[in-house]
Amino acid sequence: MEMTFRWYGESDKLPLEYIRQIPGMKGIVSAIYDVPVGEVWPLEKIIDLKNTIEAAGLEFTSIESVPVHEDIKLGLPTRDLLIENYNETLRNLGKAGIKVVIYNFMPVFDWTRSELDHELSDGSTALIYDNETVLKMDPIKGDLSLPGWDSSYTKESLKILMDKYSKMTKEDLWNNLEYFLKAIIPVAEINEIKMAIHPDDPPWSIFGLPRIITCKDSLERLVNLVDSPSNGLCICTGSLGASPTNNIPEIIRYFGAKNKIHFTHIRNVKHTGEHSFEEAAHLTEYGSLDMYEIVKAFDDVGFSGPFRPDHGRMIWGETGKPGYGLYDRALGAVYINGLLEAIKKDKK
Repeated sequence: MEMTFRWYGESDKLPLEYIRQIPGMKGIVSAIYDVPVGEVWPLEKIIDLKNTIEAAGLEFTSIESVPVHEDIKLGLPTRDLLIENYNETLRNLGKAGIKVVIYNFMPVFDWTRSELDHELSDGSTALIYDNETVLKMDPIKGDLSLPGWDSSYTKESLKILMDKYSKMTKEDLWNNLEYFLKAIIPVAEINEIKMAIHPDDPPWSIFGLPRIITCKDSLERLVNLVDSPSNGLCICTGSLGASPTNNIPEIIRYFGAKNKIHFTHIRNVKHTGEHSFEEAAHLTEYGSLDMYEIVKAFDDVGFSGPFRPDHGRMIWGETGKPGYGLYDRALGAVYINGLLEAIKKDKK
């Protein structure tokens, strides 16, 4: 397993040299953030980012993520041109030596939380999802903005977009995902790129919008849409683990045996009610997931791909992008290192 760290480019407050000092850290996961969704990522920008990362002594082989335009998810006539732009981006990423591309197919909103700085019992702050609070939210009113919400939307444009989705069923979304994959996976395969879909976060529908990548059965359906080694998964233990019905070690062993796991996010969550959770420290005892069994499952199936410690709390007075501070993610990284070392030594 190759440990990586999410970095948001030159605008990120975290210096690459700090990230490199985390024990066991090998690489960076990043993206091109100043190109509008749907346009081609220029090769020069990708190379510049790669050079910056490698100059800091870190590897750059995974992208998170190349966003999928809403017109593709909606199945609009404009999708073919947008898919060709997506394919051209994949070709440029292949030329730059990128091996894994993470993406998601969540309508309108990416990962969604009800609070970004909820104070935990130890005084740290974390991202939480409280179902009662979310049920009272109205994204159309624009009175609340959270990560995963595209701030480029005006109230009117968001209303128009939500109206377009109002009649979409889950099967419609599945059909549009299949169309997309059948168009991009051959290009990814030619360019030796593995596509890794990120599960919906949280793994249930929000604001009346369909969400389809939520459980083992949906992951199985996804990998069967296109039979290719380039069509696979990003197993996010926190996203899938937000639902108590998802057995994360079982999912890892099942898809790991099929060589369908191309990337993974390792983090813990604590269930606080039906469709409610808080993001916890990585240690098992702080959440509802058995982190030892999760890491052991990855080792048991021989997963050797990239992974990263995911969303962290804000601790020790750190401020910054919610979920993406340095300190707690670094603690998560060394905790995972310890689990891996113990698991491997136990096998000898």
